[in-house]
Amino acid sequence: MSGSNIARAGVLLLAALYLPGGATQAAVSSPFVAMAGSWSGGGVLSTTDGMQERLRCRASYDVAASGAELRLNLRCASQSYNFDLASEVQYRGGAISGSWSEASRNASGTISGRAAGDHIEAAARGENFSANLSLTTRGGQQTVSIRPQGTNVTAVSIALNRR
Repeated sequence: MSGSNIARAGVLLLAALYLPGGATQAAVSSPFVAMAGSWSGGGVLSTTDGMQERLRCRASYDVAASGAELRLNLRCASQSYNFDLASEVQYRGGAISGSWSEASRNASGTISGRAAGDHIEAAARGENFSANLSLTTRGGQQTVSIRPQGTNVTAVSIALNRR
């Protein structure tokens, strides 16, 4: 390869990595990429009366090729509770935003927050529901914490493993 071809290849590589909105840049910097795939595990649901119930959960994350868009399906069940959460979220420059819906309670709303490295902090808001969310993905393990406000459920803590 001649010197000018090497220089051209280098310029093209840099352009692909650093142009705003470039697919490679989004895939490298987006926290969604590490989440792609199917996950399962369990956790604990805590209520205002001090009760705790074990949860079994399954999650599926579909990530767009650019890494900037995520479609989530999370289903969890305990002896008394179940929830079926779906969400579509976008990642842009450290910020996340999108929408969510919960099928068993016919609830929906918006989600917004920040992502840095392997960690996401977000707030979900709806007409009759709000919660703070924290999610960390490290390799084949993921932890999810949901802190609802204004319900008899005070906390949901989930540990998932990649399937």
